[in-house]
Amino acid sequence: MRSGEIKGEIKALTGLRIVAAVWVVLFHFRPMLSDISPDFRENLAPVLNCGAQGVDLFFILSGFVLAWNYLDRMGRSWSARATLHFLWLRLARVYPVYLVTLHLAALLVILSLHVGHEPLPEVGSLTAISYVRQILLVQLWFEPFFDGTSWDGPAWSISAEWLAYLLFGALILVIFRMKLATRARTLMVLAFIAQLPPLVLLLTSGFFYTPWSWLPRIVTQFVAGALACAAVRRLDLSERARRVVGYVSLLLLVATVGLIYLLDTYPISGVLDSAGVVDMLFVPLVITLAVGLGSLPRLLSTRVMVYGGQISFCLYMVHELVHTTWGWAVLQFRLTPWESDSPWKWNVIGLMAIALAISSLMYHCVEEPARRWMRRMVDVRPATTKIESVESANAKLHQIDGALEAVSARAV
Repeated sequence: MRSGEIKGEIKALTGLRIVAAVWVVLFHFRPMLSDISPDFRENLAPVLNCGAQGVDLFFILSGFVLAWNYLDRMGRSWSARATLHFLWLRLARVYPVYLVTLHLAALLVILSLHVGHEPLPEVGSLTAISYVRQILLVQLWFEPFFDGTSWDGPAWSISAEWLAYLLFGALILVIFRMKLATRARTLMVLAFIAQLPPLVLLLTSGFFYTPWSWLPRIVTQFVAGALACAAVRRLDLSERARRVVGYVSLLLLVATVGLIYLLDTYPISGVLDSAGVVDMLFVPLVITLAVGLGSLPRLLSTRVMVYGGQISFCLYMVHELVHTTWGWAVLQFRLTPWESDSPWKWNVIGLMAIALAISSLMYHCVEEPARRWMRRMVDVRPATTKIESVESANAKLHQIDGALEAVSARAV
């Protein structure tokens, strides 16, 4: 085993999660940036306007991380028990926060109905059918567009990921065998190709969001992430090579931002959402961050960034609630944050701080305790095992007592 072999948690990818989450948050908060300075928002507009691509980065990361953790455990042979165990652990990871934010969104709508004069427009989506679908994580499966499918906006992507989780048991069998039979370089090429179908649809239709476009996004990008993981598993690089790859990851990040600005200045003819093309750099970015050392991987592996990655799911799920609450308050209390002398001019900074504080609180009080509780449900050992352990321990004690008596007898 060479010193450059990768093992355990890849902290740089954990840190990348908070980057993706903040990108999505700023995408939704971008109208409020004009309250601070129109020029400030104008200068950042190309990056902010394509912040929804952060969801695609999440899909790729999800496929990679799950394959990283389960490739050897589930890839060798099919096991219904192992698959059900995997699905339960995925529920333990996402469902508690998902349920809490679902009901907080419902509470906010109910509050707007009974307080003041500005009910939220989401009132029309609060039906028994939509509630049951959300509880079962299938609300997106019946709709061509994700807008308005969930009471809490970001929950649509969790419904999409749940579909990927259900397919994972079969997918990992294929990925495992591809890893055994395919070189790392070929797997990287396959991972790159796997993420392209949404981009092909973009270039042919001119729009990133078309009917049912969410389906190829989650399936192909999730598969691309899993293939990228298989490629990384095949690599065995020296420490020097991994440091070079670390600098490549930094160049890829710079190239991503540069491409966004380039496509904003020179959009592809006939394509409205030209910046969506940056998705093609996500798989190379994830691979280089997973393999690389120093520079960008080191920055993303710092304690602050890793903690940010740990609370990123909570931030992703709660930020739109904070945004919606603020929007309702502006209408309800007739606030004017866009005026130059308004005390609410810096509202976006306060809302970001509130969203981060709630995310941290939810991570420690909901996500982690609930996840451990649900994990214990499937990790409980049968009572007979405990009884056998006690009997075995008693037998050993009897043997020790007998030996001590024999020694005592010889001593006498």
